[in-house]
Amino acid sequence: MSKLSDLPNIGHVLEAKLIASGIKSPLQLMELGSREAYARIRKQDSSACLHTLYALEGAVQGVRSHLLPKSTQRELIQEFKILNQLTACSIT
Repeated sequence: MSKLSDLPNIGHVLEAKLIASGIKSPLQLMELGSREAYARIRKQDSSACLHTLYALEGAVQGVRSHLLPKSTQRELIQEFKILNQLTACSIT
């Protein structure tokens, strides 16, 4: 896999956002993890939503985002809330 868009859930739009955030390869995304990738995207795009985080986690795990376990989805919701609070604070 050489392109981010080769991963599940990563279309051309999300791939462009990842690249703009400094994440240029599937390996780099895997090493950073979904939460760090989301945080980087969120700094560039304040409209990034929970589904973006789900997509990134699914890509890291190699599954479609709707197949993520419910426990993982709950963890991501909590992380999403934390990341958005931190981003909101750093903007002001």
